[in-house]
Amino acid sequence: MNALTFTLRHAPEQRLDLSLLTPATLAALSQREIERLSIGTTRLPVVVGDMFRLRGSEAGRIRFAGGHERLDMVGHGLAAGEIVVEGDVGQQAGRLMAGGRLVVAGNAGPLLGSGLKAGRIEVKGHAGDRAGGPLAGEMAGMRGGSIQVRGNAGDRAGDRMRRGLLVIEGDAGDYAGSRMIAGTVIIGGQAGAYPGYLMRRGTIILGREPLQLSPSFVDTGEAAPVFLRLLWRSLEQDGFAVAGLEGSTRRLAGDTAMLGRGEMLLPRKAHTVHDTKDVSSAPMAPPQGIGPKPRKKG
Repeated sequence: MNALTFTLRHAPEQRLDLSLLTPATLAALSQREIERLSIGTTRLPVVVGDMFRLRGSEAGRIRFAGGHERLDMVGHGLAAGEIVVEGDVGQQAGRLMAGGRLVVAGNAGPLLGSGLKAGRIEVKGHAGDRAGGPLAGEMAGMRGGSIQVRGNAGDRAGDRMRRGLLVIEGDAGDYAGSRMIAGTVIIGGQAGAYPGYLMRRGTIILGREPLQLSPSFVDTGEAAPVFLRLLWRSLEQDGFAVAGLEGSTRRLAGDTAMLGRGEMLLPRKAHTVHDTKDVSSAPMAPPQGIGPKPRKKG
């Protein structure tokens, strides 16, 4: 049997909600019923048949031939099977996935893997802000599974992460791993300012010294945790590109402004910001919505 393939007819004129196009939903539908599914997000009605040509019949393997930044919610709630996108996707790709595999050959928009519970997401290009993070008002970001970004990621990657693995093989923006509850974030390239800001627990592994580090992290010296060797071996077997990170054995504990039970591992020879400059006078303006709650007067 051939994979169920959606070939994009033309660039969409409005954002499209593709959350219904998962194996669990499509398995019980005929091709004509699939073509009638509504995917529009404005008052102008749009159905699958308006935007895609369909071929193939194996709903457990879905392929999008052609992508676009307006294709939102791809792989939403995916529980089993595989979805492959030959191009870009919009926001919230892989949100609330509970299993299966999502592969994006191009770039992904913001909130990639938001609320991910299980399964694996691979993006061969770049990812937008808040990869693995929560929606506004939610208390936790990704809760399991793994996300692999082969390019760069935007700000606040892994925000409020509770469990799972987030690997960014390129650079990451500011506040990576902010407010982490647990889990592991690995950044192979250059991390922006304040990684691990207000993190409670969990592990952040950096391939390079970050641009700026919060002064509430404590340098505990060099360490050689046994779990790192097991972690690298496991990641290499699963296809993650982590070569060159094996020397990440300089450990910082934090964020002491919170529980202080998290840790950050840096390359052995790297000097932390504490070593190179006085960070006590560094600006500490947090992004909107992630700082401590202001006290009420009176």
